[in-house]
Amino acid sequence: MITGYRATVDLRTLNRPVQALLTIRIRPMNREVIERFKAFLTSLPEVLNVYVVAGGDDFLVHVAVPDVDRLHALLMDQVFKRREVVDCRSSVIYQHVANEIIEPLPPNGP
Repeated sequence: MITGYRATVDLRTLNRPVQALLTIRIRPMNREVIERFKAFLTSLPEVLNVYVVAGGDDFLVHVAVPDVDRLHALLMDQVFKRREVVDCRSSVIYQHVANEIIEPLPPNGP
């Protein structure tokens, strides 16, 4: 069940108090473009997590930056300059809460 241990970092002490979620759509949609864009995102120091998702968007990206000006610069100077990006929306995170205890769920049944 346990796959590892991790430390929780206080992002404010790293000058990264502003967090946001980015939803990104890319085209053309193929494995090579997805892998290349994933590698690009994970190379950015502002990026904390990258999720490849189903539905209307292709990527959900969690970022942490010093301020909204840096968020704007990230979007304008990095993300929107990529030819494969057809849409990107950002949502600033006001609060984040996580469950500290994760329990197994009962199996589906009648």
